[in-house]
Amino acid sequence: MVLLSKKDLKISLEVFSVFQWALSVLVIVITVIAVNLYLVVFTPYWPITVLILTWLAFDWKTPERGGRRFTCVRKWCLWKQYCDYFPLKLLKTHDLSPSLNYIVACHPHGIMSHSWFGHFATEMSGFSKTFPGITPYILTVGAFFWVPFLREYVMSVGACSVSQSSMDFLLTRRGTGNMLMVVVGGLAECKYGLPGSTTLFLKSRTGFIRMALRHGVAVIPAYSFGETELYNQYIFTPGGFINRFQKWLQNMVHIYPCAFYGRGLTETSPGLLPYAQPVTTIVGKPLPLPKIENPSNKTVAKYHAIYVDALRQLFDQYKTKFGFSEAQELVVT
Repeated sequence: MVLLSKKDLKISLEVFSVFQWALSVLVIVITVIAVNLYLVVFTPYWPITVLILTWLAFDWKTPERGGRRFTCVRKWCLWKQYCDYFPLKLLKTHDLSPSLNYIVACHPHGIMSHSWFGHFATEMSGFSKTFPGITPYILTVGAFFWVPFLREYVMSVGACSVSQSSMDFLLTRRGTGNMLMVVVGGLAECKYGLPGSTTLFLKSRTGFIRMALRHGVAVIPAYSFGETELYNQYIFTPGGFINRFQKWLQNMVHIYPCAFYGRGLTETSPGLLPYAQPVTTIVGKPLPLPKIENPSNKTVAKYHAIYVDALRQLFDQYKTKFGFSEAQELVVT
Protein backbone atom coordinates (compact mmCIF):
# COMPACT_ATOMS: atom_id res chain seq x y z
CA MET A 1 0.00 0.00 0.00
CA VAL A 2 1.43 3.38 -1.06
CA LEU A 3 0.80 6.28 1.30
CA LEU A 4 0.75 9.79 -0.11
CA SER A 5 2.78 12.48 1.58
CA LYS A 6 0.98 15.62 2.76
CA LYS A 7 2.39 17.50 -0.21
CA ASP A 8 1.22 14.87 -2.72
CA LEU A 9 -2.20 14.74 -1.09
CA LYS A 10 -2.58 18.51 -1.32
CA ILE A 11 -1.55 18.52 -4.98
CA SER A 12 -4.08 15.74 -5.67
CA LEU A 13 -6.85 17.71 -3.95
CA GLU A 14 -5.95 20.84 -5.92
CA VAL A 15 -6.09 18.94 -9.21
CA PHE A 16 -9.42 17.36 -8.25
CA SER A 17 -10.95 20.71 -7.27
CA VAL A 18 -10.14 22.23 -10.68
CA PHE A 19 -11.12 19.04 -12.50
CA GLN A 20 -14.57 18.85 -10.88
CA TRP A 21 -15.41 22.49 -11.60
CA ALA A 22 -14.17 22.41 -15.18
CA LEU A 23 -16.22 19.29 -15.98
CA SER A 24 -19.20 19.84 -13.67
CA VAL A 25 -21.25 21.62 -16.33
CA LEU A 26 -20.80 18.80 -18.86
CA VAL A 27 -21.39 16.02 -16.30
CA ILE A 28 -24.52 17.59 -14.81
CA VAL A 29 -26.07 18.38 -18.22
CA ILE A 30 -25.49 14.85 -19.54
CA THR A 31 -26.71 13.25 -16.30
CA VAL A 32 -29.89 15.34 -16.09
CA ILE A 33 -30.82 14.69 -19.73
CA ALA A 34 -30.01 10.96 -19.58
CA VAL A 35 -31.83 10.31 -16.28
CA ASN A 36 -34.97 12.17 -17.32
CA LEU A 37 -35.08 10.47 -20.73
CA TYR A 38 -34.79 7.12 -18.94
CA LEU A 39 -37.59 8.03 -16.51
CA VAL A 40 -39.91 9.10 -19.33
CA VAL A 41 -39.19 6.32 -21.84
CA PHE A 42 -38.43 3.25 -19.75
CA THR A 43 -40.16 3.67 -16.38
CA PRO A 44 -43.56 4.69 -14.97
CA TYR A 45 -41.88 7.51 -13.03
CA TRP A 46 -42.36 10.19 -15.71
CA PRO A 47 -44.25 12.41 -13.18
CA ILE A 48 -40.85 13.13 -11.58
CA THR A 49 -39.71 14.75 -14.83
CA VAL A 50 -42.98 16.69 -14.99
CA LEU A 51 -42.42 17.98 -11.44
CA ILE A 52 -38.86 19.02 -12.31
CA LEU A 53 -40.01 20.91 -15.41
CA THR A 54 -42.86 22.51 -13.44
CA TRP A 55 -40.39 23.76 -10.84
CA LEU A 56 -38.10 25.02 -13.60
CA ALA A 57 -40.96 27.03 -15.13
CA PHE A 58 -42.02 28.38 -11.72
CA ASP A 59 -38.44 29.35 -10.79
CA TRP A 60 -37.38 30.56 -14.25
CA LYS A 61 -36.90 34.22 -13.29
CA THR A 62 -34.80 33.62 -10.17
CA PRO A 63 -31.42 34.09 -11.96
CA GLU A 64 -32.69 37.56 -12.95
CA ARG A 65 -33.92 38.33 -9.43
CA GLY A 66 -30.68 38.10 -7.49
CA GLY A 67 -30.25 34.34 -7.71
CA ARG A 68 -30.13 32.02 -4.71
CA ARG A 69 -26.69 32.00 -3.12
CA PHE A 70 -25.58 29.78 -0.25
CA THR A 71 -22.66 31.07 1.79
CA CYS A 72 -21.80 27.53 2.88
CA VAL A 73 -21.18 26.56 -0.77
CA ARG A 74 -19.03 29.65 -1.38
CA LYS A 75 -16.94 28.61 1.64
CA TRP A 76 -16.40 24.99 0.66
CA CYS A 77 -12.89 23.93 1.65
CA LEU A 78 -12.62 22.50 -1.89
CA TRP A 79 -12.45 26.06 -3.25
CA LYS A 80 -9.36 26.71 -1.09
CA GLN A 81 -7.64 23.91 -3.01
CA TYR A 82 -8.95 25.44 -6.25
CA CYS A 83 -7.39 28.84 -5.48
CA ASP A 84 -4.13 27.25 -4.30
CA TYR A 85 -3.77 25.21 -7.50
CA PHE A 86 -2.67 28.20 -9.61
CA PRO A 87 -2.41 30.05 -7.11
CA LEU A 88 -4.83 33.00 -7.31
CA LYS A 89 -4.17 36.36 -5.67
CA LEU A 90 -6.57 39.31 -5.35
CA LEU A 91 -5.31 42.88 -4.94
CA LYS A 92 -7.21 46.15 -4.66
CA THR A 93 -5.99 49.65 -5.41
CA HIS A 94 -8.80 51.51 -3.60
CA ASP A 95 -11.30 50.87 -0.83
CA LEU A 96 -14.95 50.59 -1.83
CA SER A 97 -17.88 52.05 0.09
CA PRO A 98 -20.71 49.65 1.08
CA SER A 99 -23.11 52.57 0.60
CA LEU A 100 -22.67 52.43 -3.18
CA ASN A 101 -23.13 49.90 -5.97
CA TYR A 102 -20.48 49.10 -8.58
CA ILE A 103 -20.04 47.41 -11.94
CA VAL A 104 -16.65 45.70 -12.27
CA ALA A 105 -15.52 45.12 -15.85
CA CYS A 106 -13.26 42.05 -15.83
CA HIS A 107 -10.48 41.43 -18.36
CA PRO A 108 -9.42 39.16 -19.96
CA HIS A 109 -11.93 36.34 -20.32
CA GLY A 110 -9.29 33.74 -21.13
CA ILE A 111 -10.61 30.26 -21.90
CA MET A 112 -12.62 29.47 -18.74
CA SER A 113 -12.30 32.61 -16.58
CA HIS A 114 -10.75 30.62 -13.74
CA SER A 115 -9.52 33.66 -11.82
CA TRP A 116 -12.87 35.44 -11.92
CA PHE A 117 -14.62 32.35 -10.60
CA GLY A 118 -12.07 31.76 -7.84
CA HIS A 119 -12.11 35.36 -6.61
CA PHE A 120 -15.78 36.28 -6.85
CA ALA A 121 -17.76 33.02 -6.76
CA THR A 122 -15.93 31.70 -3.69
CA GLU A 123 -14.65 33.20 -0.45
CA MET A 124 -11.33 31.39 -0.52
CA SER A 125 -9.15 34.09 -2.07
CA GLY A 126 -10.17 36.55 0.63
CA PHE A 127 -12.84 38.62 -1.09
CA SER A 128 -14.80 39.56 2.05
CA LYS A 129 -11.61 40.61 3.84
CA THR A 130 -10.41 42.60 0.85
CA PHE A 131 -13.78 44.29 0.26
CA PRO A 132 -15.67 44.32 3.59
CA GLY A 133 -19.39 45.06 3.29
CA ILE A 134 -19.46 44.33 -0.45
CA THR A 135 -21.52 41.51 -2.01
CA PRO A 136 -20.21 40.17 -5.34
CA TYR A 137 -22.54 38.91 -8.08
CA ILE A 138 -20.71 37.19 -10.91
CA LEU A 139 -22.85 37.55 -14.04
CA THR A 140 -22.87 34.87 -16.71
CA VAL A 141 -24.79 33.77 -19.81
CA GLY A 142 -28.36 32.63 -19.36
CA ALA A 143 -27.70 29.15 -20.78
CA PHE A 144 -26.24 28.07 -17.42
CA PHE A 145 -29.71 28.47 -15.90
CA TRP A 146 -31.64 26.39 -18.44
CA VAL A 147 -30.81 22.97 -16.96
CA PRO A 148 -32.27 21.78 -13.64
CA PHE A 149 -29.70 21.13 -10.87
CA LEU A 150 -26.96 22.84 -12.89
CA ARG A 151 -28.74 26.15 -12.35
CA GLU A 152 -28.93 25.46 -8.61
CA TYR A 153 -25.20 24.73 -8.46
CA VAL A 154 -24.31 27.85 -10.43
CA MET A 155 -26.65 30.10 -8.44
CA SER A 156 -25.39 28.71 -5.12
CA VAL A 157 -22.01 30.46 -5.60
CA GLY A 158 -23.68 33.82 -6.22
CA ALA A 159 -23.98 33.78 -10.00
CA CYS A 160 -26.83 35.56 -11.79
CA SER A 161 -27.85 36.18 -15.38
CA VAL A 162 -25.99 38.88 -17.27
CA SER A 163 -29.23 40.11 -18.86
CA GLN A 164 -30.36 43.73 -18.66
CA SER A 165 -33.30 42.90 -16.39
CA SER A 166 -30.97 41.05 -14.00
CA MET A 167 -28.59 44.00 -13.75
CA ASP A 168 -31.48 46.43 -13.33
CA PHE A 169 -32.79 44.33 -10.43
CA LEU A 170 -29.45 44.08 -8.66
CA LEU A 171 -28.80 47.82 -8.97
CA THR A 172 -32.24 48.93 -7.80
CA ARG A 173 -33.84 46.19 -5.68
CA ARG A 174 -30.98 44.79 -3.60
CA GLY A 175 -29.94 47.89 -1.71
CA THR A 176 -26.31 49.02 -1.76
CA GLY A 177 -22.92 47.38 -1.44
CA ASN A 178 -23.45 45.26 -4.54
CA MET A 179 -20.59 44.53 -6.94
CA LEU A 180 -21.66 43.23 -10.37
CA MET A 181 -18.85 41.30 -12.05
CA VAL A 182 -19.06 41.38 -15.87
CA VAL A 183 -16.43 39.53 -17.92
CA VAL A 184 -16.85 41.95 -20.78
CA GLY A 185 -15.11 40.09 -23.61
CA GLY A 186 -17.28 37.01 -23.12
CA LEU A 187 -16.85 33.82 -25.14
CA ALA A 188 -15.92 35.86 -28.22
CA GLU A 189 -12.65 36.72 -26.48
CA CYS A 190 -11.59 33.07 -26.08
CA LYS A 191 -9.68 33.25 -29.37
CA TYR A 192 -7.22 35.62 -27.67
CA GLY A 193 -6.66 33.26 -24.72
CA LEU A 194 -3.05 32.53 -25.63
CA PRO A 195 0.13 32.82 -23.54
CA GLY A 196 1.55 36.32 -23.86
CA SER A 197 -1.64 37.76 -25.35
CA THR A 198 -2.87 41.18 -24.23
CA THR A 199 -5.65 41.50 -26.81
CA LEU A 200 -9.18 42.27 -25.58
CA PHE A 201 -12.52 42.13 -27.38
CA LEU A 202 -13.82 45.45 -26.11
CA LYS A 203 -14.49 48.05 -28.83
CA SER A 204 -18.07 46.96 -29.47
CA ARG A 205 -18.80 45.95 -25.86
CA THR A 206 -20.51 49.08 -24.56
CA GLY A 207 -23.52 47.60 -22.77
CA PHE A 208 -21.88 47.74 -19.32
CA ILE A 209 -21.20 51.47 -19.79
CA ARG A 210 -24.79 52.12 -20.87
CA MET A 211 -26.04 50.24 -17.81
CA ALA A 212 -23.73 52.17 -15.48
CA LEU A 213 -24.92 55.48 -16.94
CA ARG A 214 -28.58 54.52 -16.58
CA HIS A 215 -28.09 53.85 -12.88
CA GLY A 216 -25.34 56.37 -12.15
CA VAL A 217 -22.97 53.78 -10.69
CA ALA A 218 -19.19 53.67 -10.90
CA VAL A 219 -17.41 51.31 -13.27
CA ILE A 220 -14.25 49.62 -12.02
CA PRO A 221 -11.61 48.19 -14.38
CA ALA A 222 -10.07 44.89 -13.30
CA TYR A 223 -7.31 42.91 -14.99
CA SER A 224 -6.10 39.38 -14.28
CA PHE A 225 -2.42 39.02 -15.06
CA GLY A 226 -1.83 35.36 -15.92
CA GLU A 227 -5.34 34.36 -17.02
CA THR A 228 -4.24 33.93 -20.64
CA GLU A 229 -1.28 31.76 -19.56
CA LEU A 230 -3.49 28.92 -18.32
CA TYR A 231 -4.11 27.24 -21.69
CA ASN A 232 -2.59 26.99 -25.11
CA GLN A 233 -4.38 26.70 -28.46
CA TYR A 234 -3.94 24.99 -31.78
CA ILE A 235 -3.73 27.71 -34.42
CA PHE A 236 -5.06 26.44 -37.72
CA THR A 237 -3.91 27.61 -41.14
CA PRO A 238 -5.56 30.94 -42.02
CA GLY A 239 -8.08 30.36 -44.81
CA GLY A 240 -8.10 26.60 -44.25
CA PHE A 241 -11.27 24.56 -43.74
CA ILE A 242 -11.13 24.49 -39.93
CA ASN A 243 -10.22 28.17 -39.71
CA ARG A 244 -13.10 29.10 -42.01
CA PHE A 245 -15.46 26.97 -39.88
CA GLN A 246 -14.30 28.77 -36.72
CA LYS A 247 -14.99 32.16 -38.28
CA TRP A 248 -18.36 31.03 -39.66
CA LEU A 249 -19.51 29.77 -36.26
CA GLN A 250 -18.29 32.94 -34.59
CA ASN A 251 -20.32 35.04 -37.02
CA MET A 252 -23.39 32.85 -36.46
CA VAL A 253 -23.47 32.51 -32.65
CA HIS A 254 -20.71 34.89 -31.48
CA ILE A 255 -18.75 31.99 -29.97
CA TYR A 256 -15.26 31.17 -31.19
CA PRO A 257 -14.70 27.37 -31.08
CA CYS A 258 -11.03 27.40 -30.14
CA ALA A 259 -9.06 24.15 -29.91
CA PHE A 260 -7.44 24.67 -26.53
CA TYR A 261 -5.34 22.34 -24.42
CA GLY A 262 -3.51 22.35 -21.12
CA ARG A 263 -2.20 19.70 -18.77
CA GLY A 264 -3.62 16.36 -17.65
CA LEU A 265 -4.03 14.83 -14.21
CA THR A 266 -0.24 14.79 -13.92
CA GLU A 267 1.92 17.85 -14.52
CA THR A 268 3.66 16.41 -17.59
CA SER A 269 0.66 14.81 -19.30
CA PRO A 270 -1.49 16.62 -21.88
CA GLY A 271 -5.14 17.33 -21.16
CA LEU A 272 -7.80 19.98 -20.65
CA LEU A 273 -6.90 21.15 -17.17
CA PRO A 274 -5.31 24.61 -16.88
CA TYR A 275 -1.59 24.91 -16.33
CA ALA A 276 -0.65 25.67 -12.72
CA GLN A 277 0.44 29.25 -13.32
CA PRO A 278 0.02 32.11 -10.80
CA VAL A 279 -2.76 34.59 -11.59
CA THR A 280 -2.97 37.98 -9.90
CA THR A 281 -6.11 40.07 -10.26
CA ILE A 282 -5.86 43.84 -9.83
CA VAL A 283 -9.11 45.68 -9.06
CA GLY A 284 -8.62 49.29 -10.07
CA LYS A 285 -10.00 52.68 -9.14
CA PRO A 286 -13.77 53.29 -9.44
CA LEU A 287 -14.65 55.52 -12.39
CA PRO A 288 -17.73 57.59 -11.34
CA LEU A 289 -20.34 58.07 -14.07
CA PRO A 290 -23.28 60.49 -14.13
CA LYS A 291 -26.84 59.20 -14.05
CA ILE A 292 -28.43 59.50 -17.49
CA GLU A 293 -31.60 57.45 -17.86
CA ASN A 294 -31.50 57.25 -21.66
CA PRO A 295 -27.89 57.91 -22.74
CA SER A 296 -27.31 58.50 -26.44
CA ASN A 297 -24.87 56.38 -28.42
CA LYS A 298 -22.53 59.37 -28.54
CA THR A 299 -22.59 59.70 -24.76
CA VAL A 300 -21.99 55.96 -24.28
CA ALA A 301 -19.06 56.10 -26.72
CA LYS A 302 -17.58 59.07 -24.82
CA TYR A 303 -17.57 57.28 -21.46
CA HIS A 304 -16.51 54.00 -23.04
CA ALA A 305 -13.38 55.76 -24.36
CA ILE A 306 -12.73 57.18 -20.88
CA TYR A 307 -13.07 53.69 -19.44
CA VAL A 308 -10.64 52.18 -21.99
CA ASP A 309 -8.08 54.85 -21.07
CA ALA A 310 -8.47 53.98 -17.37
CA LEU A 311 -8.02 50.27 -18.17
CA ARG A 312 -4.87 50.99 -20.17
CA GLN A 313 -3.45 53.00 -17.27
CA LEU A 314 -4.15 50.11 -14.88
CA PHE A 315 -2.46 47.64 -17.22
CA ASP A 316 0.57 49.90 -17.80
CA GLN A 317 1.01 50.50 -14.08
CA TYR A 318 1.37 46.80 -13.24
CA LYS A 319 2.50 45.05 -16.46
CA THR A 320 6.23 44.97 -15.71
CA LYS A 321 5.58 43.32 -12.34
CA PHE A 322 3.97 40.35 -14.09
CA GLY A 323 6.39 39.55 -16.88
CA PHE A 324 5.46 42.04 -19.59
CA SER A 325 7.97 44.47 -21.04
CA GLU A 326 7.60 48.23 -20.74
CA ALA A 327 6.87 48.35 -24.48
CA GLN A 328 3.97 45.85 -24.28
CA GLU A 329 0.62 47.51 -24.93
CA LEU A 330 -2.97 46.54 -24.30
CA VAL A 331 -4.61 45.81 -27.66
CA VAL A 332 -8.32 46.63 -27.88
CA THR A 333 -10.27 45.15 -30.81
